Amino acid sequence: MITKDRKLIIIAIIVGVVGLGAMIGFIGQGNVRHVEIFWQEKVEQTVVFEDVGGKVQLRGISGIGGESNPYLISRTSFAYILTVINNGDKHHRLYIEGLEIQTNLLEPGQRDVITIYPTQEGIYKYFDKREKLEHLGFLEIKTVVPSDEFTGFLRDLI
Repeated sequence: MITKDRKLIIIAIIVGVVGLGAMIGFIGQGNVRHVEIFWQEKVEQTVVFEDVGGKVQLRGISGIGGESNPYLISRTSFAYILTVINNGDKHHRLYIEGLEIQTNLLEPGQRDVITIYPTQEGIYKYFDKREKLEHLGFLEIKTVVPSDEFTGFLRDLI
């Protein structure tokens, strides 16, 4: 009778361990989440052109501070989605030197969206491109190291 109970306990432990392993595997694959674990990473920002005192400026309104001609920042290997709105009273076009990307020529009240897929770090100037280039600010692309690449005492902090 004791050996029968011992076999039953061992079978129950084995079934429990296998069941736990199956649950961990099923849950770890993202099968019970309301969203996918691996969604497309992206950085979204919105800026507006304004004509203030005869000078053009770009101002951040979403995803970035509201200062004039903001320092834009994004990451490598992320989609960088920049919405540009023309709130000025003249035509404007945002041009990013080095990436050779620009919006359409925007009439007052129009908007355009540009998407950049940066692959390397760099600091790029952005301009208002109409009859001539007018330098407004900078866009910096940075590489962010995943936490599993930390070494030394930093790894212990994670």
